[in-house]
Amino acid sequence: MNAPSVLAAAIPDHVPADLVFDFDIYADPRIDSDVQGSYQRAIGDAPDIFWSPANGGHWMVQRMDAIAAIATDPEHFSVREMQIPRVENPPFFIPLSLDPPDNLPYRRAMAPMFGPKAVKALEPRLRHWAEKIVDGVVANGGCDFMADVAKVYPVTIFMELMGMDLSRLPEFRDLAERFFESQNNADQIEQLSAQILGILTELVERKRENPDEHLMSHFVHADMGEGKPMSDNEILAMSFVLFLGGMDTVTNVTGFAYQQLAQMPVLQERLASDPAGLSTAFSEEAVRAFGVVNSPRLVVKDIELLGVPFRAGDMVLNVLPVGSRDDRRFDHPNMLDIDRKRTTHITFSTGPHLCIGHVLGRAEIRVLTEEWFKRIPAFELVPDSDRAFRTGTVMALENLPLRWGQQ
Repeated sequence: MNAPSVLAAAIPDHVPADLVFDFDIYADPRIDSDVQGSYQRAIGDAPDIFWSPANGGHWMVQRMDAIAAIATDPEHFSVREMQIPRVENPPFFIPLSLDPPDNLPYRRAMAPMFGPKAVKALEPRLRHWAEKIVDGVVANGGCDFMADVAKVYPVTIFMELMGMDLSRLPEFRDLAERFFESQNNADQIEQLSAQILGILTELVERKRENPDEHLMSHFVHADMGEGKPMSDNEILAMSFVLFLGGMDTVTNVTGFAYQQLAQMPVLQERLASDPAGLSTAFSEEAVRAFGVVNSPRLVVKDIELLGVPFRAGDMVLNVLPVGSRDDRRFDHPNMLDIDRKRTTHITFSTGPHLCIGHVLGRAEIRVLTEEWFKRIPAFELVPDSDRAFRTGTVMALENLPLRWGQQ
C-alpha cells in the first residue's frame, strides 16, 4: 500500500518513494480491538522504517533494534517535541521532554519512590485494592472490566501514592482519557493541560503547607543538589507526566491482556491452579505483548541511519508495542505465552527514557492477577459485544464486557 491517500505535499523531497506507506496513527481503518495484533498486520508489509504522509507526515519505526538505536541517540533524535502532528506550543513534561543529561537529576529525584524496594513496600496496598475491587464485581457474574477494574485499580494506587483525594477518581480519569483522545487537536490539548495543571497546582500548595509521606510532598521538598528545591514549574511538569501515566498506561496494558486472556480457557485454568506461582510470568508476558505507548522523537540533526535519510525537523514515531512483537526477536510474537523464556523487550522504551514506573506497573498487574484468579477462575468475553478502542501515541481499550459463572 505504497500510494499515499493524502496530498503529496506531506512527502518531503528527501523521502524516497519506496519508503512511503500510508498509515494514520489516529484512525487507520485496518485497526480493530486486537489493537497490537492488527497494528502489526497493518504495517507488516511496510519497510522497517517508513514515512507516513498522514498527520503532517512523519517517520514510523517498527523494528526493535531500530527503535533502540533511535531511543539511545539524543544527539539526533530529541524528546523536546512529542506531538504528531507538530504544534506551536507542545506540552512540556519533566523528565520526558528533556534529553540527557538534563533529565537525569529529575529521574534521580523520582527513582527512590519507584525502585524495587519502594514497590515491595507498597505491595500490601496493591493487594488491598486488588482484593477490594475484585470483590466488588465477583458476585455480579460479569462486569465491564475496563470501567469496573482496569480504570479503577491502578488509578486508585497512583492517586493514593500521590496523596490525591480518591473521591475525585472519575473526574481525573475523564481528564486523562480526553487528553489522549485529543492528541491531534492542539486547542483541546491546551485546554485540558490547563485543567490538569490547575489540579496539580492545588495539590502542590496543600503539600507545601501540610507535608506528608506521599509522592507529591516528596517532590515539593526534594533536594536537587546543594539544598536547591525544585521550582513549582518543575514540580508541575514532572507531576503532569506521572498523572497521565498513572491514569492510563497500566490500565490499558491490563485491559488488552485480559481481553486476550478471556479467549484462552486453558491458560486461565493454569493461572487459577497456581495464581501466586504464575502471576509473575503472566505479568511480564502481558507487558511484552500488550504495550500501549508509542514514543515520538524530533530529528534535530541530519543523519543517515539504517539506510533512511532523517532530516532536521522530521518527526519520528517509535512504535514500541510492535517492536515488542518483532518476529526477528521473538518466536510466535503475537502469542501470549507465559512459558516464553524471559527476554528483553521494548515496551517501556530503553536507555535514558526507560519508563520510571516499570517496576510498579509489573507489580500491579501481578498482584491483580493473583487476586482475580483466587476469586474468578474462569471467564469469557460477553458474546457479540462491541469493544471500542483508541489508537495514537497511547493505545487504549475503552470497554471490555466479561462474564463468568455461566452454566
